[in-house]
Amino acid sequence: MIELSPELVAIVMLGGVLVLVLTGFPLAYVVGIIALGVGIFVWQGQVSQMLYLRAQKIMLNYTLLAVPLFVFMGAMLERSGIIERLYDTLYLWFGGFRGGLALVTVIVGTIMAATVGIITASVTLLTLVALPSMIKRGYSKSFATGACTAGGVLGILIPPSIMIVLYGPMAELSVGKLFFGAFVPGFILSGLYISYITIRAFVQPNIAPPVPVEERAVPFMKKTVMLLVSLVPPAVLIMSVLGAIFMGIAAPTEAAGVGAFAATLLAVAYRRFSLSVLVECATMTLRLSGFILLVGSMSFAFTGVFLGAGGGEVVTDVILATPGGKWGAFAAIMFICFLLGMFIDWIGIIFIMVPIITPIGEVLGFDPIWFAIMICVNLQTSFMTPPFAMAIYICRGAAAPELGVTVADIIRGVIPFVILILVAIVILVIWPNLILWLPSMMIK
Repeated sequence: MIELSPELVAIVMLGGVLVLVLTGFPLAYVVGIIALGVGIFVWQGQVSQMLYLRAQKIMLNYTLLAVPLFVFMGAMLERSGIIERLYDTLYLWFGGFRGGLALVTVIVGTIMAATVGIITASVTLLTLVALPSMIKRGYSKSFATGACTAGGVLGILIPPSIMIVLYGPMAELSVGKLFFGAFVPGFILSGLYISYITIRAFVQPNIAPPVPVEERAVPFMKKTVMLLVSLVPPAVLIMSVLGAIFMGIAAPTEAAGVGAFAATLLAVAYRRFSLSVLVECATMTLRLSGFILLVGSMSFAFTGVFLGAGGGEVVTDVILATPGGKWGAFAAIMFICFLLGMFIDWIGIIFIMVPIITPIGEVLGFDPIWFAIMICVNLQTSFMTPPFAMAIYICRGAAAPELGVTVADIIRGVIPFVILILVAIVILVIWPNLILWLPSMMIK
């Protein structure tokens, strides 16, 4: 058996991931090859069995069955037409305010987050529905694209969140408690976004003019009925899924099944259901779930080699040696996750980093639910910080060519929202009960 020092293992494995990801290789292949290569040096012939057992363990995790069910639910809702109806209704209510269309975009993004929860679908739908309306009415391109991108990214935090479904098993925490721990932070972010849009539109009225009166001249009662009709279906869906978890009636996996069935019924009720829609939703579910589970199985094998070879102790010692005590160590963890978000997909960060940093959080004395949600809030930035910045490129790809939107426009637009995420992190550090209150109220 060849002796490799834990320090060398940590440098080779973590450094290798960053270097190879930057070359363009898919993350699953990168972490799998590094795990196999280092494992051969450390355990020789026994590495194949260890990697197989690690991959098998994550693939057979019951909680992760919620992933394809939530993906299917989001895909079906995207095609049901509910979101378009909701946007058209809120357009009539808020269009008369400066920045009103951007406000509607974030509000719709918040509601989508509690129903769809798929970043690709959320950002794409907001870009297709809201962006043309804003730009054609004189909105700044950066201001409009920033609202579409940030509003869509809320779906990865506000439950039902696929990120949290993956985080729970990796940290051996209750997914239900993590769901309700993420609710208030998600709404805080939404509130900060709305406040920023309101203030900036007031200070710079030329970047977000109000919609002309003649375009929103609808009787009050008709608008009210439209609002109720458009809000009731998402509310019923949210209660059917999250209400069952909160009341202790169902686990997240069973609740996800209920949500997938309810979303299908809504598509039928809105006359958007067809065989082609079912095939599209099933195909999207298969592709996204397969990608997540492939990355997960390879990353779980990677962390098995990393921790087994002593790399975890090296990382722990380095972080605990950070000046500033427990808060200095916490700041170091958050900074590392922030930097990794610029280069690695959030799925890889969850599967690779969570098993490594969760024990450090316990050593530092942080509540595990609070610590987990803080990492999830931090990873919101990974979608909007180049060069990776998946949400930026989704927005650019979904924007119609005639709108003339560039990547530079979107980057300028999302920078204030990234800063607001950092502000939210500070708020949650000062008042940790904003995260911990709802989980403490759950019925066992």
